[in-house]
Amino acid sequence: MSEKQGVSKEERAKREAETQAKIDNAKRVLVTTESFSPDLKIEERLGIVTAEVAEGMNAFKDFAADFTGVVGGRSGVTQKTLRNIRETVIAELKLEASLLGANAVIAVDLDYQEFGTTGRFLFVVASGTAVIVSPQ
Repeated sequence: MSEKQGVSKEERAKREAETQAKIDNAKRVLVTTESFSPDLKIEERLGIVTAEVAEGMNAFKDFAADFTGVVGGRSGVTQKTLRNIRETVIAELKLEASLLGANAVIAVDLDYQEFGTTGRFLFVVASGTAVIVSPQ
């Protein structure tokens, strides 16, 4: 391995495998808005976890959303953007919980916000309590 390359191929492969394992573990994390479930026992509370995602609405998206606002109806462009942001923020919340050793996030709250002066940004924050649960 030379100084220019920085990391050897073996080290890079090891890091990629570790990252993939973390992602795979995160996919198995249960996420729920419930704070109590009769079929799950909370073994341990590990703490609050949060994830945030902000996505800009480009000129095309802005125009499409504004046009729909004028003529009425649902904005498919905005709905698709919000859905993508929500899916991303939940995936990141699962990853944060997984890194703490949790297998679930309970009492999840999603907050949506629009902001920006020169352009519109959609911002979603997810928060909840990372826990270890077992079946009752």
